[in-house]
Parts: sequence; structure tokens; C-alpha cells
Amino acid sequence: MTLPSAPTTYDPALERLEIELLLEAVYRHYGFDFRGYAYASLRRRAWKRIQAERLETVSDLQAAVLHDPEVLDRLLDDLSVNVTAMFRDPNFFLAFREKVVPLLRTYPFFRIWHAGCSTGEEVYSMAILLEEEGLYDRARIYATDMNERVLRQARAGIFPLERMQEYTDNYIRAGGRRSFSEYYTAGYDGALFDPALLRNVVFAQHNLVTDRSFSEFNAILCRNVLIYFDKSLQTRVHRLFYDSLAKFGVLALGGKETLRFSAFEECFEQLAPAEKVYRKVR
Repeated sequence: MTLPSAPTTYDPALERLEIELLLEAVYRHYGFDFRGYAYASLRRRAWKRIQAERLETVSDLQAAVLHDPEVLDRLLDDLSVNVTAMFRDPNFFLAFREKVVPLLRTYPFFRIWHAGCSTGEEVYSMAILLEEEGLYDRARIYATDMNERVLRQARAGIFPLERMQEYTDNYIRAGGRRSFSEYYTAGYDGALFDPALLRNVVFAQHNLVTDRSFSEFNAILCRNVLIYFDKSLQTRVHRLFYDSLAKFGVLALGGKETLRFSAFEECFEQLAPAEKVYRKVR
């Protein structure tokens, strides 16, 4: 997807200052901290919102956000990048089934944290996978995101009907063992997934930038979130995940994310290198 860019006549130094002030205002007035996000991505998404709101400058957007919480909600949607899918990256879910499930079988009870779960498609995918492996009743899945609106969508479990063919293909490539249509009921408003898939899921608001760990986990999935953070913020979140994982716990990142060259590289072994699945070893 190509995002709008700033007008070519905009002074780059002034633009950067305005964006920093916008982020500071959002943090100080609402508590959402985007100050450690990668600048290029922030800039593109800020201009997407400026143009959608029919504004002209970053400062106009700052004023609108401060005086209208609904503009803030729309900006949060832009900045939090809620792109996801059922069984997204099927090879990852296949690797999880083949490499991680045998480890989880050794526990009488285990916790999984989906950090930055967005609208929940991957949470439902994990519930289906664990159900098929006969492990779901031993599991508790904590699914978190900073955006309460997307969490409400996740709890509802209704996804676009037109994406079910894509999701069915993903499910099959991820090693699915049943007919995917067994898990949802098609209606006019979308595909409603079986509410029983949520019986061991806890959805909660959590901000990776500002909040602390809230339990000890046997597996953490945070895929395609860290790519929007700068190096300093990535290091903070790596520390958060390291501190939150039990010994021999599993960390799964997105395809373009890595622990390589990070302060925690030596603390993990690669369990499925191509799918960015790591195991804590120290």
C-alpha cells in the first residue's frame, strides 16, 4: 500500500519538529507513546491522516487531535498499523505446529502471549491450531493491543466473508487438519467464528511502549510490530519479552524482524530460522 507523502514544498526540518510536537502532545494528553517509532513510517501515516481529515499541516493535525478524541482514534488506527490475517505466513504456523507444539506438550499448563494482536485473526488461528493438536485445554492465551477499538473487533470474532477463501488456503498450507469452514458460520455481515475458540483467551489493553510484563509465558508472538519501532524502542521491547519468557520459552517475530545484532542475541537459539522462531536458552 502506498501512503500519501508530504507536499514537496514542506520544510523538512519544520516538518520533523511538528511531528515531534504532535507525538509529544498525544503522549502528554492521552498517554499513547509513539515517540520511539521509526520516523519514516510515522511521517507517512501522519500525512495519510492529515489528508483524510482535509487538513494542511502537521500542526493542524495536532490541534485537531487535542480537541477531538475521535480524530485521535482515527490517528491511532493509522499509527498502530492493524494489518493481519488468519494463518498469516502459513509457513510460520506450520513451523509452530512442527517445532513448538512438541515443546508445549511437555507442560501440563502453558501461557501464550500475542503482543500487538490487532483484530485477533492470529489469535483465532492459534486457538484452532492448539485445538487440533489436543492442547487447547492446557493453554491460556493472552491477546493484547494498545488499541481498544481493534480489541472489540477481536472479541466479536466476525471477519470479512470475502477473505475466507484466502484464509482457507492459508489454513491448508499451515497444516490444517479439518475443513476450515467448520470453524465459522457465514452470514450477511461476515464470517462469525465459533465463540468456543475464545474460552481460553483473555483480551486486554497493553502498550508495549509504556507497560510492563504482566506474567510469565511459555511462548510470545509479536509479529510485524517491531519493524515500526526505532532501535532504542526495539531494545526495550526485546528486554520486555526476555523478562516475560520462562526458561526455554519461545519467541516468534515477524519475517523482517530479528534478534540478530541485538543485546539478546546470545540468550536465544534459533528454532526455526526462516520463520524467526527463537528459544530462550539463558
